[in-house]
Amino acid sequence: MTDRQSAHPAVAAELQSALAALAGDMATASLTADLIPRMRLSVDAERRSFEDLRLLGPVVLEEIETPGPPNGPSVSILLCRPEQRVGLAPCVIYFHPGGMVCGDNRTDIASYFDWVSDLGVVIASIEYRLAPEHPDPAPIDDSYAGLLWLVEHGAELGIDSARIVLLGVSAGGCLAAGVSLRARDTGGPTVAGQLLIGPMLDDRCETVSSQELVGEGTWDSISNMTGWTALLGERRGTATVSSFSAPSRAATLGGLPPTYIDVGSVETFRDEVLEFATRIWQDGGDAELHVWEGGFHGFDEVAPHAAISQSARAARRDWLSRLLR
Repeated sequence: MTDRQSAHPAVAAELQSALAALAGDMATASLTADLIPRMRLSVDAERRSFEDLRLLGPVVLEEIETPGPPNGPSVSILLCRPEQRVGLAPCVIYFHPGGMVCGDNRTDIASYFDWVSDLGVVIASIEYRLAPEHPDPAPIDDSYAGLLWLVEHGAELGIDSARIVLLGVSAGGCLAAGVSLRARDTGGPTVAGQLLIGPMLDDRCETVSSQELVGEGTWDSISNMTGWTALLGERRGTATVSSFSAPSRAATLGGLPPTYIDVGSVETFRDEVLEFATRIWQDGGDAELHVWEGGFHGFDEVAPHAAISQSARAARRDWLSRLLR
């Protein structure tokens, strides 16, 4: 065992039983390339139907096939609208988790239905192609194409294109941050904010936290290497990787929209998240950073009723409410 693997913060006491209950589940397996098909089956087994989703909140659902990137396939966008609408609503564009290798535009989407019903936002969840069958830049190209289409068609969709917030969880956080950087660097649409939850940001996997979890938690160092390698192949860790695909590689983080970013203290992404927020501040930007002591990756999805999970969800919602006020 290396020094980096010998010690790390402890999982919060109130989360330990929830994590222990996952033992033997794919969620706690060290993901290797040969296990990707099995992980997909596990995730797909939890996929909710439209009918199931409708029972989870007063939300109007619609799935739309939109044009994708140049020379690419169409992009499926799941729209989640308030039942009662007055005028143009803010839009939260959602990029789902799944390590770049699994999930779809319904993955964990119901966790944000209260934003639709209580804050009056439209959530647009973008389906992006998955690695390794569709390596970089397919996922970021699909994600950016979704943003462009939503901005262009905002008025007819009831969306205020001047109030678009990018929401990304885990691998989706990588895509949300990458879309923000691409919009900034290519003169694309103005984004009002980005909300990054436990984001996957750095393919180099050189930080302490990226190496200290092996066979522990819900996304350990082995899984992280597998996800990045599926996306980037032999380019992982080299100078050829774009900041749109691995946002930690951006030369500067100035000029980004206001950012909310959070992470658990017991997760692989902890240190790259801290560095990302620090660099935003150093480059003159606005960022709100939360490190949830004792939180493992995805703790609020695994244990939604724990006090720490309730606090994390409340903090995100509060930030969004203040941003859109």
